[in-house]
Amino acid sequence: MRLVLVRHGIAHDRAAPDCPADPDRALTPRGIERTTLAARGLGVLGVAPTRILTSPYTRAVQTARIAAGELGCGAEVIRETEALLPEAEPKALFALLAREKSGEILCTGHAPNLDHVLAYAVASRASPFTELKKAGAARIELFVPGRPGGTLVWLLGSKALRALAGTLT
Repeated sequence: MRLVLVRHGIAHDRAAPDCPADPDRALTPRGIERTTLAARGLGVLGVAPTRILTSPYTRAVQTARIAAGELGCGAEVIRETEALLPEAEPKALFALLAREKSGEILCTGHAPNLDHVLAYAVASRASPFTELKKAGAARIELFVPGRPGGTLVWLLGSKALRALAGTLT
């Protein structure tokens, strides 16, 4: 099973006086642009998810929809899950992955959850050793679908993904 983790793009500043509650914070126009270009970079890398799992928070759902559009998936492959909330335990996501069985699963979510998921996936521990940047991504090849233990294939920031897409903005 291939697992691609994508952190949401640039969202509205939580310190701004007009900022909505955290679950409702949306991507900024710059966040939408950079996330779109980063998703194109994922396409250059051959990412072709059979399922997209996303946090229910607005900015993560927007990121999932952008990725689905850029990677040629229909919206029907997107499924919201609380297993990708910022403070969720990696085991919750792996319980869902066990039901998927195979294919390539793209997950959109937040820090620190995705860094914990990555550590759990490759080292069977939840102590992070990475820090995914906004609109950055990582690909992990899991040895057994839905079980920790795998190989980190690549870890790329948004800038590298946008460069793969042929543009840097």
